[in-house]
Amino acid sequence: MTVTLANITFDCHDAERVARFWSAALDRPLAEGASAGFASLAPRIDGEQQWLFLGVPEGKSVKNRVHVDVTAPDRRAEIARLVELGAEEVGDKDEWGFSWTVMRDPEGNEFCLAQADQH
Repeated sequence: MTVTLANITFDCHDAERVARFWSAALDRPLAEGASAGFASLAPRIDGEQQWLFLGVPEGKSVKNRVHVDVTAPDRRAEIARLVELGAEEVGDKDEWGFSWTVMRDPEGNEFCLAQADQH
């Protein structure tokens, strides 16, 4: 037996705000009923992982231990688009034969953006 990834869940102060960012970033619709306490992205296809956003009272205080990695065909153009949506560019990394940019969503959750054609 093995486990199956069901959800990607973010704890955040304002669930709707963070969900709106990821909705635009991933071009996935925001599910109906979004609020500061709970929001989710509507799946585009059956079996697509759920993205959930849960409102919590405490703020983020340290670096994420787990984060999302995303890719784009034009990394630099995507960085500019994500910053326009409310993300923050933290810095570029080049390690282990890969290059990526560390980013933060509007509430400071780190994620990494790499060029789509890296192997």
